[in-house]
Amino acid sequence: MYLHNTLTKRKEKFTPIDEKNVRMYVCGPTVYDRAHLGNAKSAVVFDVLNRVLHQVYGDKHVTYVSNITDIDDKILNKHQQTGKPISEITAETYQWYIDDMHALNVKDPDYRPRATEFVKEMIELVEILIKNGHAYEADGHILFSVDSMPKYGFLSGRSMKEMLAGARIEVADYKKNPADFILWKPSTADQPGWDSPWGYGRPGWHLECSAMSSKYLGNSFDIHGGGADLIFPHHENECAQSLCAHPNDSFANYWIHAGMLMVDGVKMSKSLGNFYTVNEIIKDYPAEALRLLFISTHYHQPFNFTHSGLKQAKQVLDKFYNALLRVKDIPVIKTDPDERVVEALSDDINTPLAISYLHDIANSLNKAVSLEEKQKYKSLLLKSADIMGLLYQDAEDWFKGKNTDDVDEIDRLIEERAEAKRNKDWAKADSIRNQLKEQGIILEDTPQGTSWKKE
Repeated sequence: MYLHNTLTKRKEKFTPIDEKNVRMYVCGPTVYDRAHLGNAKSAVVFDVLNRVLHQVYGDKHVTYVSNITDIDDKILNKHQQTGKPISEITAETYQWYIDDMHALNVKDPDYRPRATEFVKEMIELVEILIKNGHAYEADGHILFSVDSMPKYGFLSGRSMKEMLAGARIEVADYKKNPADFILWKPSTADQPGWDSPWGYGRPGWHLECSAMSSKYLGNSFDIHGGGADLIFPHHENECAQSLCAHPNDSFANYWIHAGMLMVDGVKMSKSLGNFYTVNEIIKDYPAEALRLLFISTHYHQPFNFTHSGLKQAKQVLDKFYNALLRVKDIPVIKTDPDERVVEALSDDINTPLAISYLHDIANSLNKAVSLEEKQKYKSLLLKSADIMGLLYQDAEDWFKGKNTDDVDEIDRLIEERAEAKRNKDWAKADSIRNQLKEQGIILEDTPQGTSWKKE
């Protein structure tokens, strides 16, 4: 396998520490609101990487951890805005996130730690950093001293001047260096907090992932992933505190980052009115079309979401599912995925190239004449698509849609039309066909009966 490593700024051969236990940690969401397209794109990208790792190294030899941040000022702000208890906010939004990810066919990681469950480990990490001379107390806060780490900035490749000019640097008089970042902050009585050697307080955001990744994967592991927006300061600061706490370990050897998400060519933001949640999009489009759209662009490149692109992704899936619908009664046989698909995905997760091979397989399936050929290409298409989390639905269900009330009504009208045809009431039969056609329902009459699908 080859992966583009942010650490070295180039694509390089992936060599795991232990081929019997390939370890990956990916930063998960902060649960205070609905998952947006950026959350979903990152989750889908790393779901594909997880699937590829399982394909290459075997299902029993991959450990995937992705966290939930349920301590954060954004959650606190939501609590103050709504008056809802923090536990209720995080429980509700966590479930929303899980439901959205399952709709997108994102597999659950092996472990999904919640930050609130690992405060003890975070406090221990801060104590080590203070003992090692990398952290100091000031005005009730514990801060990491960036001056104590000569190579600070090595992951992002930024100079101190660039880092200070960057976003999300909190200015405070009590810092020795403006770039110093918070490891532990005091909490008031009405804020969430825990007892610590420095008083009642809560951890800084960056600290959380260092503690949780170390707990599950050790102080040295293979892959750390997330969106490109996390490179600085989040991942830079994770590197700093983890390496300074455990100087004899490497923390993550490969840093993989998904490209920035844009909407219609500009950055997605609520102020521009182009902010979309997953829940909003999948009310109008199949979730699988959104998944396909995400991986139609190489993960490392900026991704541009458009509604026209989403419609095209659905049309591609229509083609694939049409090919499968023609052979719906032919059983699947055990097979390996197409070697070209595996090779493309092993080359820095080249999903656009892998998808082009799915088109080739679907074309071969459509041209297949013998039962043996049809069985071969149907099985190959499904097995190859599965590594990208695609074609996971029944072909008939794909075309019928997900609203069971609509399905029952369509089936009732088809039966009514069949009765009209038996009574030679051709005008009524044609009227029902036209009524359904106006709803985007196409009927296909066969010797075995009438089937239907959505346009």
